[in-house]
Amino acid sequence: MILAAGRGERMRPLTDVCPKPLLKVRNKALIDYHLEKLATAGIKEVIINTAWLAEQITAHVGDGSHWGLQVQYSHEGWPALETGGGIFRALSLLGSEPFLVINGDVWTNWKPTSPRLPPTWKLNTLAHLMLVPNPSHHPRGDFGLLNDQVLATAEQQFTYSGIAFVSSALFAGCTSGAFKLAPLLYTAAHNLRLSGELFVGEWSDVGTPERLALLQR
Repeated sequence: MILAAGRGERMRPLTDVCPKPLLKVRNKALIDYHLEKLATAGIKEVIINTAWLAEQITAHVGDGSHWGLQVQYSHEGWPALETGGGIFRALSLLGSEPFLVINGDVWTNWKPTSPRLPPTWKLNTLAHLMLVPNPSHHPRGDFGLLNDQVLATAEQQFTYSGIAFVSSALFAGCTSGAFKLAPLLYTAAHNLRLSGELFVGEWSDVGTPERLALLQR
């Protein structure tokens, strides 16, 4: 699932007329990088949630056949349902097996190597997070990491990259509506039900026009 519904307030005025996943880095839309990598990894089915300027995303991606993918959409209307609510609404499309979630507004050279789950995935795992070294705009990080165990707090913390393998069981007890994903992840971390790994390659949270310009350079 690619999360592509947000308004991108910090990216204004660019996102007044263009949804953030369609902003271009090196003459290619952010979402195109994700679609290419998913197809190369052998993943066939992709769900994209939309809200802000949804028609531009559906016109750009279409049915996914350009990349050899089968794309379906979870249209939320406006306002969007945020990260957690958007995934929860799409669970009927995602099915009962764990799935990969990618924020549509990150740029990275990380790529899945196959459709398979990470080798650290266990029966009680609720999610597996890709963590990155803390960028200058987020120096305190989000989670600790001890071997492959993600911790809610630790002396050294890393930043959640916006990429995770997720079990639908993470959303047990949730109800329809707008809510964030982060509180669910922190609860799972407190209960020692998150695994993860540190990615040290190229990664950028394209959250402001300044970061986009830096990435272009």
